[in-house]
Amino acid sequence: MHKKLTCLLLSFYFFATTHAQLTESFVHKGEFGISAGLSHYFGDLDPDVSLKHPKAAFGVFYRRQFNNYIGIKIAGNYAFLGYADKYSSNPVQQQRNLSFNTNIWEMSVSGEFNFFKFLPGFTEYRYTPYVSLGIGAFSYDPYTYLAGKKYYLRSIGTEGQGSAAYPDRKQYGAVAVCIPLGLGFKYTLNNSVNVFAEICYRFTTTDYIDDVSSTYAPDAFPPGANGQPTIGYLLQDRSYELGGTDIGEKGRQRGNTLQKDSYATFQVGLSFNLHSYKCPSY
Repeated sequence: MHKKLTCLLLSFYFFATTHAQLTESFVHKGEFGISAGLSHYFGDLDPDVSLKHPKAAFGVFYRRQFNNYIGIKIAGNYAFLGYADKYSSNPVQQQRNLSFNTNIWEMSVSGEFNFFKFLPGFTEYRYTPYVSLGIGAFSYDPYTYLAGKKYYLRSIGTEGQGSAAYPDRKQYGAVAVCIPLGLGFKYTLNNSVNVFAEICYRFTTTDYIDDVSSTYAPDAFPPGANGQPTIGYLLQDRSYELGGTDIGEKGRQRGNTLQKDSYATFQVGLSFNLHSYKCPSY
């Protein structure tokens, strides 16, 4: 009986020692991966944070692990954003009748923290939720359609940007800064491949992802040579398309200058592990 107990204890000891040496010698260096999912815009055309009309999103990334909990991620993401006043239940917003689409191309760097120890290939360390916070830059160029024709809005200056009538209103840039805040969960299928799901919200430094921010400026668009309204005039106030009274009076609120636009993505994907081995301590 004592011999059996001794053998059992020795077996357990050697197994525990060997397993500890394996986990200590395994080094999870990082991952690279791809993802796809949905994106959504939040701003002057979607002030109620409605999630009714998501668009497509795609991403690639490289993650460098400093240890089993802390890493840094370099990511490139594409998101298609768009929205329209016609989706709103607010009658005033419906009457405004504005709409936009834009392509978002984003590069970011984020610090990440795993809540659990994550070691691909080891059953007890095969999953973890994680959180990330970073900084990035993205390009955007909102556009809309009028009579089936596509018009880019930044160069038109629908709120008088760049016009002599409003010298204090400068044309907004094509690039802005974002602060991505993410929450995700990853699960390792084996020591080489993981699956994950992640939601990431971006605070931004611009209020013009949707080309709407301040007040109407109809006097920035005098009639053309033939006396007909210009494209800029037709796009700055589109309430006329609904057949009622035009609402675009000079100085009347068109958007909300107090809150910047933002966007979010929800993506799922695959990542491929980078790992090596080191000699375990004695």
